[in-house]
Amino acid sequence: MLVKIPNVLTPEQVAEARKTLDEADWVDGKVTAGHQSAKAKDNMQLPEGSDAAKKLGAMILAALGKNPQFLSAALPLYVFPPLFNRYAGGQSFGTHVDNAIRQNMTTGQRIRTDLSATLFFAEPEEYDGGVLCIEDTYGTQEVKLAAGDMVLYPSTSLHHVTPVTRGARVSSFFWLQSMIRSDEQRTLLYDLDLATQRLAAECAGIEAAEKSTVQLTGVYHNLLRQWAEM
Repeated sequence: MLVKIPNVLTPEQVAEARKTLDEADWVDGKVTAGHQSAKAKDNMQLPEGSDAAKKLGAMILAALGKNPQFLSAALPLYVFPPLFNRYAGGQSFGTHVDNAIRQNMTTGQRIRTDLSATLFFAEPEEYDGGVLCIEDTYGTQEVKLAAGDMVLYPSTSLHHVTPVTRGARVSSFFWLQSMIRSDEQRTLLYDLDLATQRLAAECAGIEAAEKSTVQLTGVYHNLLRQWAEM
């Protein structure tokens, strides 16, 4: 399941983040790449644990904690501290799959990477190229979103970033472990949650529909209770 989530950050938060990122010291992005990914990865990155990364990471995590679409789609158990990268001057990231396990360098905690996320800080018209291409069941999906928007997709997906030939592509990327390991089960729960919310909004005041909404909500939580890993 690939989900695009608009307006994760406000324009004011994006502007604050851009100022911090413009003033930050960047290092070679290979520092967080696995053995295979390092061969394909050509970008710059904020050092893990840097003051800028921690400040902006806290902003992102706070915003995600208040975002109903993210919480419904991801059902997060653990979220890896957000990292930040920059592509310019022809830099790209060849086709790869994300590591199955990531370790937090500060706490030592390991998480299983069920979902990958990219949150954009540069507007699409600011740079050429830099398209995130994600291979899924229905073919390759091309993603290049507005600043403040985010894409969420299974970490099992092959994906790559095309070369940036003008300007700079600046974004945050991170992974999370979901309470629901299976992408198929997560998708079913997400669709059920959206349909239930839509029914509740469109049929408010209709007794039969409200009973159906309560019943569907019960089905959702019973499935979550059956499938969740804590």
